[in-house]
Amino acid sequence: MIDITLQNFEAELIQGSMAQPILLDIWAPWCGPCRTLGPILEKLETAYGGRFRLAKLNSDEQPEISGQLSQAFGVRSIPFCVLFDRGQPVDGFVGALPEAQVREFLDRHVPTEQALEAEADLAEADALEAQGDTAAALARLQQAVAVDPANDTARYDYVKLLLETGQVALARQAFDPVAAKVALDTRLAAAGHWLAACERASGARAMPALDAAIAVNRRDFEARFERAQVLLAAGRFTDAMDELLEIVMRDKGWNDELARKTYVGILELMSRPAAKPTAEAAKSALEVTGRARPGAADPLVDQYRRKLSMALF
Repeated sequence: MIDITLQNFEAELIQGSMAQPILLDIWAPWCGPCRTLGPILEKLETAYGGRFRLAKLNSDEQPEISGQLSQAFGVRSIPFCVLFDRGQPVDGFVGALPEAQVREFLDRHVPTEQALEAEADLAEADALEAQGDTAAALARLQQAVAVDPANDTARYDYVKLLLETGQVALARQAFDPVAAKVALDTRLAAAGHWLAACERASGARAMPALDAAIAVNRRDFEARFERAQVLLAAGRFTDAMDELLEIVMRDKGWNDELARKTYVGILELMSRPAAKPTAEAAKSALEVTGRARPGAADPLVDQYRRKLSMALF
């Protein structure tokens, strides 16, 4: 537990919440309900074993901060608790809630032990892959998915690395549990397109046969798509998009827009992961902007996004 002041607000609360969620308890010495809630929060901080950190702010001594938060949330009474995560206030509650309700509040926002373990495995996998130790990275990603099956980022990275190393059957096993979510998650949809291409490539026609078919009929979209699948399976992303673009330019709606959807999936595969918000980006948390800085642009991805936009419009 830590006491928040105007002097340490940024370092302890904003920057601190980049590493773990922080529950800020706004209280006052004269407030009876505050004295009831305080011990409950302290007990839960210990019980949750580092899954969140408790911070306290005396509203009498720090009226600038308490006033700003109260105005932002439309609250005029205490105790008032605000949960900060990644530098931003994300939710709060007012009043001396019983322990069970405080637990319900925390469980909506605080990561589980399994989620924390999976995130640690994911971070280590990233480091191992950067060092070129693909086998160890795969083992860590497999562990992350096993510990926290709901971690779609770990699953996406696992499927993607399996496909990069040619382990298509294992990629299918890892992907199937989330196959129904592709309409809601662009990363999983992208992995699904790549997986489908890898599975179909083994039975595809040889490149000379596909080239010959396209030469005879430039609107042979089946041949063009088959060619794009072979290129995608081989990791030749831009070549695959060039072929898909030929279909989109001639028939945008072909096969329920399959060419466009696959093209968009490849863009996602090529895109860098969104940058996590930094403490500097979150410095204006009390303004409740809710916006994080976008990640660094990739000129090649941007170029192919423009190509698709021109073909569509």
